[in-house]
Order: sequence, then structure tokens, then C-alpha cells
Amino acid sequence: MPMAAATPVLASEDIVTKTFQQALRQATEVVTSAPTTTAVDILTTQHITIDGFTNDYATVPAKTINIAIPTCIQTIEPDSNGYLPPGTCNALWNYYPSFSAALAFTLLFGLLMFLHLYQAVAYKKKFCWVIVMASFWETMAYLFRTVSTRHQNITGIYLVFQVFILLSPLWVNAFDYMVLGRMIYFFIPSHRMFNIPANVLAAAFVTFDFAAFVIQLVGGGQAGPTAPPEEQLRAIHLYMGGIGLQQFFIMLFVVFAVKFQLEMRDMESHRTPQTNWRYGWRPLLFTLYASLACITIRIIFRLVEFSSGSRGVSNPLLTNEAYFYVLEAAPMLLAIFAFNVIHPGTVLVGLESEMPGFFATCAGLFRKGKGFKRLG
Repeated sequence: MPMAAATPVLASEDIVTKTFQQALRQATEVVTSAPTTTAVDILTTQHITIDGFTNDYATVPAKTINIAIPTCIQTIEPDSNGYLPPGTCNALWNYYPSFSAALAFTLLFGLLMFLHLYQAVAYKKKFCWVIVMASFWETMAYLFRTVSTRHQNITGIYLVFQVFILLSPLWVNAFDYMVLGRMIYFFIPSHRMFNIPANVLAAAFVTFDFAAFVIQLVGGGQAGPTAPPEEQLRAIHLYMGGIGLQQFFIMLFVVFAVKFQLEMRDMESHRTPQTNWRYGWRPLLFTLYASLACITIRIIFRLVEFSSGSRGVSNPLLTNEAYFYVLEAAPMLLAIFAFNVIHPGTVLVGLESEMPGFFATCAGLFRKGKGFKRLG
């Protein structure tokens, strides 16, 4: 009888041991078959202790096993700028970024920022702080990109660049919305479009833009190169949803812009020599269209770029820096520069060009309502 009781114990131990040995062999096979082109060493060993158990039939003691875990350890020495080949451990860039190109766009956007600041003060247009902020964010984006080209293995610098570059176009978008709202208020006698007050229209689209801003901020902030692949992919999808929403709002906004254009053409065809006509709406509106077109080009570029994830080596938009400057940097530079050439302050002139803010209008309606109640 004692011999019979020992048999299941030994048999159970053999089964467990064989199972652990098989798992260890499989883990070792995975490790040794890792591609050597990734320039990593798989060196980490994890110790796992399995608790034993005892029941009416068998007793299995606790057992400790060692499992080799694939671990990303960079064996390639970064160059003087911190460059690491794409696809290897801790590599942040999919190409060797150009220092001179990044510096050139830093200076260009900085120049536009100071020019917009000067024009905003010269023309006394307070709302132009938005386009100044757009220029500032673009300047900061390329400044951090410039620094990152010399420190390509520092994640913090790269992430700051990514946040600025991904979100700065939303400032230009908001400025477009504000410009059209003021044009409707200035040129249309009713101060309305589709029976919507100009200031309410501008405030609504700026609010939509802010919603897209928040979505893109969350997605862009989580899609860092050091994030786990699943989290990174989820963040990229969130960011793509944000810029898709941004483009939807642009298309909806264009409907109002075209309606404004048609009304202005109708008013222009019926004006008389005695009409107090205000000029300059057409160049400013076409500048607005050009700005929106540049933003749309940039949105399409980002959608196609991120469609293959953040490490889509087969996607040339990710592996060729020229596409970034042609489809991201240049369109945004032109979108901001267009308002330097045709500045709203040269068209929206006089006291009647100052559109009351949305909250000021609401407060005025509230006071008017209280006045009617007292009269009643």
C-alpha cells in the first residue's frame, strides 16, 4: 500500500516537470530565433515559482522555473546625434532628420509670428492673437524638432515636438472660423447666415475646433514611441478620429463660406452708385479658402501617414522626410503666411468691424429680457 501511494506523487511530478521543460524549450526557441537585424540582445531571465499542492491522491511540491524573456537591449552605439537605425531598440525616428531643414522652418515660422504680432497691434485687431498663437506653436514645434535632430535618442524632446506639430493647425482653423464670422457681421446687413447670428456661428465652430483639439491632444500624447504597441495603436486611432472630426467641421464650415460668397455676389449685382459699399471681401474670402485648403492637405497627409500605424516601414510617408516638409510644413507655412499678405485688418476697418463676443451678446440679451419684464 505505501508503494501504491507514492506512485501518483511521482507520476504527477513527472508530468509537471515535463510541462515546464517543454515551456522552457519553447521560450528558448523563440529567443534563439529572434532576428539579428534588430540589434538587440535577449538576455532577461525571469524566475517563476509555482506553488505546490496536496490532495487525497497526490502531493506536488513547489517548483521554480526560469523563463527567458525577450528584452529590448540596444547593442548599436548611437552616433554623435543620438541616431539609431529605424526599427531597433529606442529608435525614435524612421529616417535621419535634417537639422538645417528644421532650423530653416523654425526661423520662417518665427518670422511670421513676429509679423503677425506687429500687424495685430498696427491694425488693432485683438482677435488676431489666435493666428499669433498658431505661429508660436509652429515655431516651438520646429524648434524642438531642431533640438531633437541633435539628440535623436531623447524621448522627451521628441514628444514635445510631436504635441506641438500635431495640434498647432487647430489654431489656424480657429482663426479661419473667427475671420468668417467677422466678415458676415461686417458685410451682411442682417449680421446673420442661415439665420444664425455671426458671433454665435463663430463661437460654435471654435467650440467644435476645441473638441477636436482635446481629442487630438489625448491621442497624440498617448501615441509616444515608447508606449506599448497596443496602447500606441489605440492612441493613433483616437488621433485619426480627432483629425477626421476636424476635417468634417471644415467641410461644414465651407458651406457657410460659400453661402456668404453667394449672398455677397447677389448684393454686389444689385448695388447702386448711392450704395455704401464695402470692398475687399473677395480677396479675404479667397485667402480663407486657401488657408482651409492647406489645412485639408495636411489632414489628408496625416490620415494616410497614420493609416499603417506609427512604424509602417512600407509607408514612404513615414520613412521619407521630404514628404513631411512638402505635405505638413509647407502647407501650414502658406496657411499662416496667406493672412500676412491679405490681413483681416486691411479689410475689416472701422467700429462696425468689431463683432461683439458671444458671451457679451448673451449678456446683452439677458439684460434686454429683464428690461422687458420690468416694462410688463
